[in-house]
Amino acid sequence: KVVDSAIIAAAVIFQPELRRLLERVGRTNFSKGQIFDSKTNRLTDCISSVCKAAAIMQEKRIGALIVFERTTQLGEIINTGTVIDAESSVSMINNIFFPKSPLHDGAMIVRDGRLYAAGCILPLSQNSNLSKDLGTRHRASLGMSENSDAVVVVVSEETGTISVAVNGELRRGFDTITLHTELTDLLVEKAS
Repeated sequence: KVVDSAIIAAAVIFQPELRRLLERVGRTNFSKGQIFDSKTNRLTDCISSVCKAAAIMQEKRIGALIVFERTTQLGEIINTGTVIDAESSVSMINNIFFPKSPLHDGAMIVRDGRLYAAGCILPLSQNSNLSKDLGTRHRASLGMSENSDAVVVVVSEETGTISVAVNGELRRGFDTITLHTELTDLLVEKAS
């Protein structure tokens, strides 16, 4: 009975770690054949959709925060928003960030080339040396990239500037072509 109780206690105590482990096992590709190729194609299509949508939002001065999940599972962040699990498309991304939509204020999470969740709340960067010009979206993108290996795309509502946050560093001044190249280098090359 003591062993049974210990097993149950361990399961309760380590529940978050067990959940992350099971998520990782559930998403593991056991064969590198067609499943891997379709995942890479889906990710490439998603990157194209995000870049085109970012260009439209840049022109219209619509703010956006798009997080590409990599190896670090973002289950806790996803739980703060709404799971949509939709195919990526320019119109879907623009609808999510349209100023009057219910999900526009949070971040959108991209998982395996799919628009997985929207309206998610990201942790803010605690870096006190950040420029005063950076708003909450930029601080959230840096916070997310500091706490995980995610790649975060930000479109500024005030200036229309497109930025990318990765590994706690914010790079600004992207256009559609340079954003596509950057995301492909960071996401597709790593997945191969």
